[in-house]
Amino acid sequence: MAASAAEVSADGHRQIRRGHVLFQAPKPPLAAGVILLAGFALALLFWFPDWTRLTEGLFFVFAGPALLAVALTPPLASALGGRFEFHRAMFLSMIVLLLELPIAAIWRGFSLLWPTLVPGVVVLGAFLAGPAFWFRQMSLYGVSRASHARMLLPALVQPILALAGLYAIVPPTLPELVSAAAFLVIGFLCAVMLIRASDRPIRREFQSSGVALIRPLLDHVGGRDAQATAALESFFVRSGVPADLRVDLFAFARGGRTYATVALPTVHPGPFAALGSSDLPRKLAEQLGPAAGTVLVPHTPCDHDLNLPSSAELGRVGAACRELLEVLAVPMPARASPLVSPYPGSLARAQLLGDVVLIVVSQAPAPTDDIAYSVGDRIVREIAHEGGPRVVVVDAHNSYVEGQGDILYGTPIAEKLVLDAKAAARAAMAAAVDGPVEIGVAAHRGYDIRSTGIGPEGIEALVIRAGGRTAGYLLIDANNLVIGLRASIVAALERLVDSAEVLTTDNHVVHEVDGTINALGERYPAASIARDGSDVMRAALADAGPAEVRYGSKAIPAVKVLGPGYTARLLTSLGDTMSMFTHMIIASFLLLITSSLVVVFVLT
Repeated sequence: MAASAAEVSADGHRQIRRGHVLFQAPKPPLAAGVILLAGFALALLFWFPDWTRLTEGLFFVFAGPALLAVALTPPLASALGGRFEFHRAMFLSMIVLLLELPIAAIWRGFSLLWPTLVPGVVVLGAFLAGPAFWFRQMSLYGVSRASHARMLLPALVQPILALAGLYAIVPPTLPELVSAAAFLVIGFLCAVMLIRASDRPIRREFQSSGVALIRPLLDHVGGRDAQATAALESFFVRSGVPADLRVDLFAFARGGRTYATVALPTVHPGPFAALGSSDLPRKLAEQLGPAAGTVLVPHTPCDHDLNLPSSAELGRVGAACRELLEVLAVPMPARASPLVSPYPGSLARAQLLGDVVLIVVSQAPAPTDDIAYSVGDRIVREIAHEGGPRVVVVDAHNSYVEGQGDILYGTPIAEKLVLDAKAAARAAMAAAVDGPVEIGVAAHRGYDIRSTGIGPEGIEALVIRAGGRTAGYLLIDANNLVIGLRASIVAALERLVDSAEVLTTDNHVVHEVDGTINALGERYPAASIARDGSDVMRAALADAGPAEVRYGSKAIPAVKVLGPGYTARLLTSLGDTMSMFTHMIIASFLLLITSSLVVVFVLT
């Protein structure tokens, strides 16, 4: 049986997470200390108990060349069209010494067992140049610039300096010089083999080098570098396909101006970091500007197929939102309902605003994730076909379990949702009363993504009071909510309002912290979320006042999206890349060692 796109996507995530070793480079002072310790340990293995040679080796063969390489690598890489920061150069020199340490220990162990068979320290020092060059070449190719020729000199700095220091202490013979050259050649060839093999899955699938995207990715995540962003988005744009999108807009006017706007484009907030339509809430708020008041961007029924590949495509969506807001001059009828559920166990709750029904969908306490666009569109069309009101569907996206909770077209859960949504719309119509509507908004921003999992738009609250009852919507700029937390947060909010719902924006900007989902509640405790949410809801209640409700919808034709299956293809390719790299780094290292050993026994 063929796997679904969701299954492939989830499997791709798992492959990446299994192959991904998350670490943060140590601070330069700590790395420098490790360099000195590793250099001292290597010098001990080479020359103990000759303390004079040991000291010379520490400063001229190991720690000295490593620290000098730290100073030289960044400017050399820059001069050759790359970029390699000081802290990364320090980390690279440290790892090279740590890589050499066990090789030297094994070599010296064998030399104690078979002293007449194992060559001495001059050959060992040259032997270590191969692994050092191998590791530096593949690292600089990936992180600095994807060019073996241009990264050759920066990669050679540390091993060449180490060899020069070694040969200054112990002059080599001609065969030892030839063997040293052979070790460097083998290291280079093994690095090339590793890079080419690891790059093959993405190159095969997307006709582009995945390794060449590492540096732009670092620059985009680390500093939102414009050139890096353009390079990454051009990769996505090449695979873009046209799609007809739509945006629905609620504008709440007070005192003759728009006080708050709820923007609901059929756009998924991905793919990652701030690329394309990721960070959608912040980008739309900026594009709508002060004229829109407080902007809220809940998640609409759509999945990764409707990720936008570039900021330019999102600009078209932002322009459509501005155009729509400008023409929303006529208020809807002063009629509204509370936020109601048609029956226990319904996946949908609804609230009538004027003559439009807002339907909010959550499967909580079961897993809740993306609703396929086709399912949301079917709800809108079927209710209209049956003579019902205009409806807008929102995905609460508030109960995360990895790989679960998607609502796909044609599935039993989708059929239940369609029935529940229709019943919720009818219940909202039946509960509606004529009379003024009051709204209030508030926001708490300034959260740190790394420590909370909350994006730039923070926590926003919208309260809508109609017919003596108040509904409160808490919108958190995050990628889903850890399963089980919704109930406690809603309970806290319903001590302030008659009915409440907590929603997340599904903003993929939070992924850049560690490359994982970073669901809300993994880093920030539920009690803190409930406390902050209650504070924002109180502020929104205090802000409540009479308002006109305006609504409009606008089609946005032929917008480029990543399209069906793209995310599954990308995740599968990334998973294959991680798997290939894991296997090839071992294979290329073993080939490097065995080939170098052949050289040892042939030339020495």
